[in-house]
Parts: sequence; structure tokens; C-alpha cells
Amino acid sequence: MYDICCIGHITFDKVVTEKNTVHMPGGTSFYFSVAIHNMDVRYLLITSLAQQEMHFVTDLRTKGIEVDVPVLSQHTVYFENTYSKNQDYRTQRVLRQADPFNVEQLPDIQSGYYHLGPLLTGDIPLSIIKSLSKKGKVSLDVQGFLRRVENKKVYSIDWAEKREALKYVHILKANESEMEVLTGCTDVREAAHILAEWGVKEIVITLGSRGSVIYDGAEFYEIPAYMPITTVVDATGCGDTYMAGYLYQRSKGAGYQQSGEFAAAMATLKIESSGPFTGTEEDVQDLLINSKREVFFGA
Repeated sequence: MYDICCIGHITFDKVVTEKNTVHMPGGTSFYFSVAIHNMDVRYLLITSLAQQEMHFVTDLRTKGIEVDVPVLSQHTVYFENTYSKNQDYRTQRVLRQADPFNVEQLPDIQSGYYHLGPLLTGDIPLSIIKSLSKKGKVSLDVQGFLRRVENKKVYSIDWAEKREALKYVHILKANESEMEVLTGCTDVREAAHILAEWGVKEIVITLGSRGSVIYDGAEFYEIPAYMPITTVVDATGCGDTYMAGYLYQRSKGAGYQQSGEFAAAMATLKIESSGPFTGTEEDVQDLLINSKREVFFGA
């Protein structure tokens, strides 16, 4: 029995910022897995990629991360992410796409939480969401369901099956633009109410440098964005790092505010360097303690 199981493709990423260009593995499953593996949690990654990128899986296993690759894909997803000076925003191109997952491929494992990280429309079908909801709590990063690729460019689209699918989703994570595409609302609280009416039990809306908001169907929790200790280097994977911290805390029984603050601090530490978060729970707690001390004393 696992505490958390993540399902999603590992990608081959080209990350372009004002300072440099980096080629590296990526995707929700990669950033989530590396971020959570130093935590006290029983964790499994289920992923798919092409044979020529299997060294990404070998590297994860070397770190002590349990990875299951039930079926190889013909291609590995290839993303090009380009950031402007304001790293709340990016443009994307998709140079290759992977084969979708299906129910028959997934191993029969038990987990408290199943975190789904689709990257593009069609990656994870509704049948998988329904099936997993019978075994544990489904957590969904909705971004992939709202991305359509045309001529290698990524376009925002609505999710045709959202009203049916969200009935089976316990936790939904979306950023501000994804929230608007899903609900048609620009107001966070109004959008959260709509998502709750559609069946989601916990709604996590990330707002970049303005923090995040969590709604449990009855109460809103305002989560601050913590200031980086050094400088902003690379925002790629920050949302995935946030959810790794959030689900880790929730799996341990922490409340919404505590889980959100831990997640936000973890994402802040990640943004200070290129690549995934590789710190520890103690690193996150130190940032939380120091940030609250500065607020209290006015430092």
C-alpha cells in the first residue's frame, strides 16, 4: 500500500530563460517524483517514455525512487518552454508526443492518493480517473486536459469531459488561466464554487507570485507566496513541486492551511535553481520558520 502514486509521462524538455538554455527531463511526473522522494512517504511513479530516454528512469531509480514503466511509448514527449523575465508566464511548443495511457496498462496497486499529471489532451482517459477513484483519492493537475497541439504550438482549450470527470476528482490543481478556461470565471472564489458544485472536494488554485488559494467546499484558505532567499532562476516544475508538498502534508493528516504553506515554501525553494527540488522537509520547515519570524519582527 502506497501513500501516493503519481501517473504521468516523463518528458524531454528544453527550458529557455533570459539567462540560459537547459535540456533536461521534465513533466509533472518527473518534478513531482524528485521533489517528494526525500520526504517520509511510501511513493510510486507510473510512467511511460521511449526506449532511448529510459536513462531518465534509471537515474530516478538510482535516487531511490520506485518507478514502474508498464509499457514503453514510441516517442517521449518533447517540450520547449520559453520564459520571459516574469516567470509567471511562458510559451510552449511540443516537438514530439507520447502514446496515451490506458486502464489495461496500469498495474494493480493500492494507494491513498493517485496524482494524475496529464501533459496534453488524450494522455489520460476518463476511464482511468473513474477506475482510480474506486481505489483512493484522485488528485489531478488539470493542465494537460486544457492543451491542444497544432503545428507544434500549444493552444488552450476547454475540457469537453470536465463535468463528467470532475465528479471523480477529489483534489483539483489549476493555475489562474486554467481556472478561467475551465469555469469561464476570472474571480478565484467564484470559480472555486463552480468547481465544487461539479464535484471536486479540494480545489487548489495557484496564482504564481501572488500565492495560492485552497477551497474545501466550505472555507477558503489564503496561502502566501514566500520570497526566494536568493533569486528566481527557473519556474519550470513549480506547480508540480507545490503539489508534491501539498499531497505529502495531506497524506500525513495535515490541514489545508498547513499543507498549502508547506507546498508554497517548497515551490519557493525550487524556483531558486534550474531542475527539480532536491531539498528535504527540514529545508522547507526552515524557510517557513524564518519567513514567519521576519513577518513577526518586521525584519
